[in-house]
Amino acid sequence: MKILFKSLLFVSASFFAQEHQYDYTLFTNSLMKDNFFYGNVKYSGNSAIKNQNSKLLVDKNEFHSPGNSLLLDYKNAKNGKWEASIEYEEVRGKDFFNKANFLSFWIKSEKNDSNVLPTLKLQKTDGTFSKSVKIKLTKKNQWENILIDISNFDAFLKNDPKLIKAIIFTQPENSDSNNKIWLDDIAFIDSKEKKNISEMPKISSAKGFMKHVDLKWNPLTNDNIRYVKIYRSENGKDFKPVGIQYAYIDRFADFTNQTGKKYSYKISFLDKLFNESKLSEVVSAETKNMSDEELMTMVQEASFNYYWDGAETRSGLSKENTNGRENMIATGASGFGIMALIAGTERGFISRKESVERFTKIVNFIEKADKYHGAIAHFIDGKTGKTEPFFGTKDNGADLVETSFFVQGLLVAHQYFNKDSAEEKNIRTKIDKFWKGIEWDWFRQKPDSKYLYWHWSPDQGWIINHNLIGWNETMVTYLMAIASPTHSVPASLYYSGWASQDKIAQDYRKDWGNSNEGAMYTNGNSYYGIKLDVGVNNGGPLFFVHYSFMGYDPHGLTDRYTNYFKNNQNIAKINYLYCVENPKKQKGYGKDGWGLTASDGPNGYNPDEPVEREDTGKLTPTGAIASFPYTPTESMAVLKNFYLNYGDFLWGEYGFRDSFDLNNNWCSPIFMGLNQAPMTVMIENYRTGLIWNLFMSHPDVKTGIQKLEKEK
Repeated sequence: MKILFKSLLFVSASFFAQEHQYDYTLFTNSLMKDNFFYGNVKYSGNSAIKNQNSKLLVDKNEFHSPGNSLLLDYKNAKNGKWEASIEYEEVRGKDFFNKANFLSFWIKSEKNDSNVLPTLKLQKTDGTFSKSVKIKLTKKNQWENILIDISNFDAFLKNDPKLIKAIIFTQPENSDSNNKIWLDDIAFIDSKEKKNISEMPKISSAKGFMKHVDLKWNPLTNDNIRYVKIYRSENGKDFKPVGIQYAYIDRFADFTNQTGKKYSYKISFLDKLFNESKLSEVVSAETKNMSDEELMTMVQEASFNYYWDGAETRSGLSKENTNGRENMIATGASGFGIMALIAGTERGFISRKESVERFTKIVNFIEKADKYHGAIAHFIDGKTGKTEPFFGTKDNGADLVETSFFVQGLLVAHQYFNKDSAEEKNIRTKIDKFWKGIEWDWFRQKPDSKYLYWHWSPDQGWIINHNLIGWNETMVTYLMAIASPTHSVPASLYYSGWASQDKIAQDYRKDWGNSNEGAMYTNGNSYYGIKLDVGVNNGGPLFFVHYSFMGYDPHGLTDRYTNYFKNNQNIAKINYLYCVENPKKQKGYGKDGWGLTASDGPNGYNPDEPVEREDTGKLTPTGAIASFPYTPTESMAVLKNFYLNYGDFLWGEYGFRDSFDLNNNWCSPIFMGLNQAPMTVMIENYRTGLIWNLFMSHPDVKTGIQKLEKEK
């Protein structure tokens, strides 16, 4: 798996069906207070600019759009120099952009003398710089919009804003003075025309929780709307702006940090130049005390919403991440999302009728989507059903692992929709057809192969040539292949492939764990006083104990080496104890701050593990929260801590954001399809066993388990 992380994860192709195009935005709001991770400062001589750890300051009391701005509090000196750069934050899948005809930003300055104001230039991704442009203001101590034709910097940049790495404010020449400026809403836009917004804003629901209010409005259809602006009142009369939301997201979480208070809300719409529509009618909600059970339900519902109203619209399936590609679905995340939808249906978040309608859409879509010997690709265009090689041109065909994640969810749905209605029969029939059409045995590459293989390309064959070897998240692939009623592989492949003792398997595990521990699939060592039967040293990232076991109940899954509930529980406990010990002294780690797993990070997506070399300092909510079946007390402590103490930046429209890093004052701007569903599903498995019971009740799954038992 680590090979794949290194070789595939950050390669993006550019020849897909037309995707949603974003404005190339450098700053709207900072999720974190105090300083901005992507705002860097340097100075020399008698010049200076206030900063925190060489980062630009954030001001929450002054802003153009709510809730904060960047503060440049600087001193110009003739014998010195200062510079402040604001870098573009790379976001996974956010890679299609409108033309950069204009640089637009809002500025407020204590002084409007051009000799005091900084000059502005662009840094390109190749390390070179554009021409410099002087800033001219007409006002003092008032917000003013600056629009600069991109040709004033470099006409070539219009064609591809991705060539811009940062905008840089620099001290003007021969200046000797102090000043403060605030910057907000920095973006490259395609037009400076005021847009007509005819659509009337309307909040459809407001629901209070312990320390936040969840607002919902109907999906917007007007392309001229860039943002939704949210106003809050504590007395029903005096409304103040508290946040903005992207127009393509139809909900907002207002984290008030207060319990037992009533709040009233209005919303408006903004175009690209922040021209504002009329305000909506008022809606109100009240925050309230919540029990532990209610808090668990709150987390389940919020993550469920990612797959419900945050789904790709035509397929009804999961996006890879939000913000990210709007038209691209991720099949593995969709399989997890299917299980989350069923948990949400049973919890009453949606009706069974609504659920049937969604699953009808899902099975109709997947019936028509590209398949390769029955398997599907990792990523699929939601408009066309065609494969999208998001990881690069080699990954343009079957992904057997993501297929197994997907079908794990479908078999749960098959058992859940058990009514005699025509609609539910249709769902079961199409799931059966897909499940029985997957040629698991063909993915041995050769008839006598000991292994299953991850990828196959229709024009490049087995070019990636990645055989599946445990211990990692791919156990479910072997289990599904053994369970297949039409194209099964011998149960012996579990031991010859997944749990292989061959040198190639030993080398794979040594590479993953950077150690001989666990090289034979079995481990046998103790970590923090806990014996680990199976796994690399210290157990690896926590998604190993989540992805294969959202459907497969580890209580009933044993092999020659261990019981997997016990083994998974031990891995989760080791992860917890490592964070309690905290050998690298990472901020936020402890009894209520743990859960190292794969997630977005300040330097991109990577799997954190409870070993020092793989511990980057970021905490991922799904790590501990999806471990509820294994560590309920320790997981509950994390849920409460992350919500109550970090919720003002960590909690958003779909619950917990993907990850955060207090060492770098950074929080991920995205929610990930692979990480939201495990929280909903594994909490449900802890509470009722619903998803486990449904999956394990499938006749083919029962047969697969029986085959594996005979091999012991």
